[in-house]
Amino acid sequence: MHNHPTSFEDWQSYPSTLDPIHVAWLKQAKKSKTAFAVADIEGIEISHKKFLTGVLLFAKKIAAYSPEQNIGLLLPSSGGGAIASMAILSLGKTLVNLNFTAGKKALQSAAMQAEVKHIYTSRKFLDKMSEKGIKLESFFPSSKLLMLEDIKEEISTLSRLGTLLKAVLMPVSLIQKIYFRDVSMDDTAAILFSSGSEGSPKGVELSHSNIAANAKQAAIELGAVSSDVIMSTLPTFHAFGFAITTLMPLAEGIPIVCHPDPKDVAIISSGIKKYSGTILVGTPTFLRMYTISKKVDAESMSSLRLVVAGAEKLRSEVRDGFESKFNMPVYEGYGTTETSPGASVNLPDIMSDDSQLTKLRNRPGTVGRAFSGTEFRIVDPDSLKLLPTGEDGLILIGGPQIMKGYLKMPEKTAEVIEIIDSYRWYRSGDKGHLDDDGFLTIVDRYSRFAKIGGEMISLTTVEEEILDAYNNANLEIAATCLPDQRKGEKIVLLATAEINKDELKILLTKAKINPLHHPAKVLIVEEIPKLGSGKTDFGATKKIALVNDNQL
Repeated sequence: MHNHPTSFEDWQSYPSTLDPIHVAWLKQAKKSKTAFAVADIEGIEISHKKFLTGVLLFAKKIAAYSPEQNIGLLLPSSGGGAIASMAILSLGKTLVNLNFTAGKKALQSAAMQAEVKHIYTSRKFLDKMSEKGIKLESFFPSSKLLMLEDIKEEISTLSRLGTLLKAVLMPVSLIQKIYFRDVSMDDTAAILFSSGSEGSPKGVELSHSNIAANAKQAAIELGAVSSDVIMSTLPTFHAFGFAITTLMPLAEGIPIVCHPDPKDVAIISSGIKKYSGTILVGTPTFLRMYTISKKVDAESMSSLRLVVAGAEKLRSEVRDGFESKFNMPVYEGYGTTETSPGASVNLPDIMSDDSQLTKLRNRPGTVGRAFSGTEFRIVDPDSLKLLPTGEDGLILIGGPQIMKGYLKMPEKTAEVIEIIDSYRWYRSGDKGHLDDDGFLTIVDRYSRFAKIGGEMISLTTVEEEILDAYNNANLEIAATCLPDQRKGEKIVLLATAEINKDELKILLTKAKINPLHHPAKVLIVEEIPKLGSGKTDFGATKKIALVNDNQL
């Protein structure tokens, strides 16, 4: 292990000493002793030599087809996707991961914003999507779609063997010299589009420095070693899937096991068993599926040493349900696309031999402590004045993983990046507080408040109070707010089970819930709209409420 800096200040310059992620991967691939580099649960295992060969072959093809800088990738988590990602990065090009669950308008907007001329995808994947009624081919009028299968077909056996020999015999420095383009750590390595849960998607530009730093931070925090096996089931258009479960392990020489659909929990758990998976990262929505699935048993999950939840709030019943079924805790982490994405995480406490607590690293209900090299500041959202410990305010995040900015949106970038004491800080838009031990608690998003009768009401709190009052494990809800002539705004609740508004009022009154938190209206829906990451789609939730409101 290298000596990593410990202070926040030292970490700011540390990334300049790191290799770009594709160079770190190359060095690992040449010396790695693990059984495979990447495996697809229902497909094949790819050795390090084969993976390296694939990257060199694909890079050559991509260079020939796509002279432009920004290269689109439209793929789920897969061995082919990992190879294509590394090939694009090794050419010094910018990887644009497109969110295939985002809908036509958002995808077109993303491809236009990033000026993507070529999109690499797979026929098998497009067929799978069209079975679900999504015809992705028709979404990109101004981009050309290229199929990985066709490109693979074009490569002759001779070329394959020749490249394999080079991959095996050439030292790292020569491969780098012949095949890799030099990059500056400040160059944009990837553009990821924010989920658009609050409006149209923004392109987040992450530099080589951002990605290398965050991968290193995550590896340090998770204590990731080459004997680990990381389950790579989150889509790579999702920052966690891209950086934490694809690029970080590849750069650290840790094998990954891919599966294209994070909801296929029965297949993923069979993969955990088959490959002795040790780290599983998921959103609470996906982790809950393991708990309720009758096809997933505790034995198939027993090799896991770390289960981390991120991307949305981990409710205590999801955590408790998972823990009681699998006898393993879920550790909650936190990050945003703009922070490449990791910012903080809870981890197992460190115990001494006689099971005395020697280091506290987990506080359920919080999102953990900041990564090494990252700092949180809780400030007044208007004056940016530092607030006392324990007081709720705007969460600012500082560290080497703070994005370059939003693609072609200097005003939007200026709205969220603050320069304080000559360091860059990201305005997260989240409200929360730190405790005396440095654990961060997130209360809500600033955008998820309703102003009712002059009071700011947290919609997340409203949801939690209703779920607690109902105590029904299968109930899914989402609260949103609409303008109201009398009180300024009113709360509209979407629910997946029959909830009677009057009955709800009685329940909430019994539970002594503030009357301002009572929904003005309840809409019964078949399902709560979700983004590809598993998070509630607040934009779509509001639209449903609006449409129904107009019919009143």
